[in-house]
Amino acid sequence: MATASGEKVLVLFDLDGTLTTKDTFLEFIKFYHGTASFYAGFALLSPWLVSFKLGLIPNWKAKERVLRYFFAGEDEATFRSKAEAFADQVIPTLLRPEGVATLRRHQADNHHVVVVTASAEDWVGPWCKARNLQIIGTRLQRDDQKITGMLATKNCHGEEKVCRIRETLDLSAYDTIYAYGDSSGDKPMLALAHHPFYKPFRG
Repeated sequence: MATASGEKVLVLFDLDGTLTTKDTFLEFIKFYHGTASFYAGFALLSPWLVSFKLGLIPNWKAKERVLRYFFAGEDEATFRSKAEAFADQVIPTLLRPEGVATLRRHQADNHHVVVVTASAEDWVGPWCKARNLQIIGTRLQRDDQKITGMLATKNCHGEEKVCRIRETLDLSAYDTIYAYGDSSGDKPMLALAHHPFYKPFRG
């Protein structure tokens, strides 16, 4: 993985399911509200989730419905504090060891490593910042210092991952691009890479 002197390398990592064993969005809801409230909420939301699984409503609309149910009206400072605690206490317990080792090897080779995720920057960002990783994620809307449950950006999933990457980074500045993902929503991002890896850390 070591690169020639002067070569600029970009590394794009999906988070949920690639670097982690579980979806951090779902785990954050459990952390924030407790397991009982999590399951009760998803029982009430089940018609929306079934519609999503059947392809009747898009990914982003189902996500907003879940966000509104669990977080609309939450105080922004409280939300931020719990997100930081989740990043510090929970995300490390969800990581795939081989994925973390690969990420660290890229960093040791002075590659530019970016986590590109559909999860919110609120709870992934602090984990990335502590490890000198750039993040491109979904952003949540605020109003009057409250979480609205709406998205401030498009859901960073599928083709939107590519749009956000191109908006944030000059891909022509890199000699080599690596990308790691685990779902159909990552395939457009993987198509950007010279070295794409699909479900690379699953034993």
